Amino acid sequence: MTRVAFLLVPRLHLLDLAGPAQVFSTADDLGLPYDLHYVAEQPDVPTAQGLPVHAEVAWPQLGPDDLVVVPGWRAPTIGCNGQLTAATLRRLRAHHAAGGTVASVCAGADALGRAGLLDGRRCTTHHDVQEELARRYPRATVVRDVLYTVDDRVVTSAGIASGIDLALHLVATRHGPGTAARIARSMVVYARRNGEEPQASAMLRHRAHLSDVVHRVQDVIDSRFTDRLPLAELAAAGRISERTLTRRFGEATGMTPLRYQQVLRLEAAEHLIGHGATVESAARAVGFEEARMLRRLRSRWASR
Repeated sequence: MTRVAFLLVPRLHLLDLAGPAQVFSTADDLGLPYDLHYVAEQPDVPTAQGLPVHAEVAWPQLGPDDLVVVPGWRAPTIGCNGQLTAATLRRLRAHHAAGGTVASVCAGADALGRAGLLDGRRCTTHHDVQEELARRYPRATVVRDVLYTVDDRVVTSAGIASGIDLALHLVATRHGPGTAARIARSMVVYARRNGEEPQASAMLRHRAHLSDVVHRVQDVIDSRFTDRLPLAELAAAGRISERTLTRRFGEATGMTPLRYQQVLRLEAAEHLIGHGATVESAARAVGFEEARMLRRLRSRWASR
């Protein structure tokens, strides 16, 4: 039996809590004994989404095989919420010192920092508050733009949904990747992502512009990036000329439609390679006729 204690802070994000809790609950449904507890410094905890949750004030008895998870919370800055008493911070430190694992989602990393658990360790958090975390804890090494980090039983993840990736990683470490894959499939999660994958995909990074035409063309490329997509076909989808499409696409995204398609292919290939695929099979899966093109793009991006 593995106990998982979720430490709840006022104005916590529900998905920061519910995502990892669902992973461990599903593991229990599959016959792996997990015992979930929800603890806080007060019995009724308000959430950022307006739904209050009830928690235990008394902590369960925890051992070295057990886990403490601190979900994140909503606040203008991570330092103006999540205030925990010295006694609670001592509990976090003591659990880790006794051989236990301590994890956080999003702004929950700040609680680990206050407990002194980030000093000298790699960590991450949501991209919006990474710089603040680095300023607050200069002895920590804040790793930007990754989903989660693991350093000496201190596990930190980025924002919101990445807590699911963190929990699946912990299950895979304890029970094997096949079990984590079963849980991901049961939860209808697309895939268990590696910690080093970027927080924001290319489909998000290049979608902040306001051009309806370019968004329409990107919709086509996003859904069919493995296909050969002639510029004339994309221009027809945007109902503009090829020349105008090239100009507007460049103004909105900083790249050509072909370059954008290559970025999507490269990102998908890196995901496959990270999960054990060969370069050759990944190249075929994402639409490259030859693995040589994928190798060239990987080398070009790595040298940046």
